[in-house]
Amino acid sequence: MRIGIMGLGRIGAFHAETLSTIDTVDSLVVTDPVTAAATAAAERFGARAVGSPEAVLAAGVDGVVIAAATDAHPELVLAAVRAGVPVFCEKPVARTVAESLAVLRAVEGSGVQVQIGYNRRFDPGYVAARKAVLSGELGPLHTVRSTTLDPAPPPAAYVAVSGGIFRDCGVHDFDTVRWITGREVTEVYATGANRGADYIAAAGDVDTASALLTLDDGTLAVVSNTRHNARGYDARLELHGMTDSIAAGLEDKLPLRSAEPGATFPGGAPHHFFMDRFAAAYRAELTAFTEVVAGRLPSPCTVADALEAGWIAEACTLSLHEHRPVSLAEVRTA
Repeated sequence: MRIGIMGLGRIGAFHAETLSTIDTVDSLVVTDPVTAAATAAAERFGARAVGSPEAVLAAGVDGVVIAAATDAHPELVLAAVRAGVPVFCEKPVARTVAESLAVLRAVEGSGVQVQIGYNRRFDPGYVAARKAVLSGELGPLHTVRSTTLDPAPPPAAYVAVSGGIFRDCGVHDFDTVRWITGREVTEVYATGANRGADYIAAAGDVDTASALLTLDDGTLAVVSNTRHNARGYDARLELHGMTDSIAAGLEDKLPLRSAEPGATFPGGAPHHFFMDRFAAAYRAELTAFTEVVAGRLPSPCTVADALEAGWIAEACTLSLHEHRPVSLAEVRTA
């Protein structure tokens, strides 16, 4: 099959490299507003570089991967859907949940599959944890802990347009909690602090945050995020049930030091980058997309799924700023 890629920044180039190694992908057609980026990708991966997203869609692609700037996501998704081409779009669907809702309404009933890039749904540890929940081996859950700790903050220009730590970072945890437990969040309480880069506070955001989520069956989920985890990139999940407990991300490259005398775990070099930590997940995610393109698999993460995680982020952002619990019903507009 022929896959188009729109956007060749850090993640787009990474996706191009991954797709170039998947057996079912015969060729790539790439584009980026920076012509040099498209040319470099074409030379490196044997792709065809074209001058615009429209040219990608006109090149007879079987599916498209959208890794452009967030503001461009809605227009590019809808252009592909109108052309009848299956879409993989990196999260978020759009800059705001209102825009995401408009995309959802536009693609509903189109018959075109749209997959949103929440890669933890494809990480082997997270997949195994979900299977443990579905099998019932943990018993009824009572506590979930989901963690995303970045080793260093993103640039000031990115923070200024990110929408805040919950919309940009915590949203991965929110999607994970829903997907793993199969439950919906009914209420949140969120708090945050600024412990590092001044430009984050200047943008009206926090660099360290926590959220307590109440699920519809009474399970409690605790989400922890920070922009300042100097030891490395830490993404983990704990599930505690009435029968057993399980964790994803508890492995040798975990960026923690044990204070226990004589302890040797974890003993590996810590993860320092999300693309390192989730390399296998990204490959599995794009391999799944090729199955979506081939018509053998429905979208494993729909626009509706992404929107649900977005509502949780909205509720947490409101809770953070107003210092109070917020129900999902309060922020939901659909």
